Amino acid sequence: MTATAPALAYGSLAEHAYHVLRDRLIMLDIAPGAPVNEAQLAADLGIGRTPIRESLKKLELDHLVVSYPRRGTFATQVDIKDLAAISEMRHVLEPLAARRAALVARADVRAELADKARQIGSMGDEPDDKRPLMEYDIDVHRLIYRAAENPHLEETLVRLDNLATRIWCLVLDRLPSVSEHIKEHVALLEAIVAKDADGAAALAASHVEHFEQAVRAAL
Repeated sequence: MTATAPALAYGSLAEHAYHVLRDRLIMLDIAPGAPVNEAQLAADLGIGRTPIRESLKKLELDHLVVSYPRRGTFATQVDIKDLAAISEMRHVLEPLAARRAALVARADVRAELADKARQIGSMGDEPDDKRPLMEYDIDVHRLIYRAAENPHLEETLVRLDNLATRIWCLVLDRLPSVSEHIKEHVALLEAIVAKDADGAAALAASHVEHFEQAVRAAL
C-alpha cells in the first residue's frame, strides 16, 4: 500500500501520489498533526512537487490533511468524537452498497469477492503485526464499494471508511481481537457472491455496529 515507485496505473502522477499518500495517512504512517513534507514526499515517490501539491488538494477535500497559509500542510487530527457521525452515515450507506453489490456486481468482480472471502477464511490466529489485517479490511470495503456500481456512493463510502480506519488504527493496540472483525467479512462477501441482497445488507449493518462497539470498548 506504500509503494514508492511512480506507477501510472492510476492515470497520472498526481493520482498515484494521491493513492500512496492517502494510504499513509489513513494507516497513520503520517501521524495525526504531523507536517507533510512536500520535498521529502516527492523524493520518496520519485516525482516532482507539482503532482504532490495536486494530490494534497484532493486529500484536503477528504479531510485527511489541512493547509494553512505560510505554515504548510499537516495531517488532520483524529477526533474520536467523529466516530458517532461517521457511524451514523455508514449505518445507512454500507448496507446500501452491500445490497447493490449483491444485485449488480459483474461476474469478474463477483469472482474477486469470492477469492477475497477464501483468503480471509484461510487466515490463522491473531498475528502480532496487525497491519496486514487492517489492509485486508480496507481491501474488502473498497472492493464492495466498487462492486456496487455507483461511483458517487463509492466515493462517499471510501472517504467515510478512510476516516473510520484512522480511528481504528488509533486504538488498534487496545483491541482484544482484530482478526475476528476481519473474519466477519467472509459471510458478507459470500452473501454478495450468492446474490443474497437482504442477507448482505443485514451483515453489513451488523459489521458497522460491531466496529463501533469495539472502538468504544477500547476507549
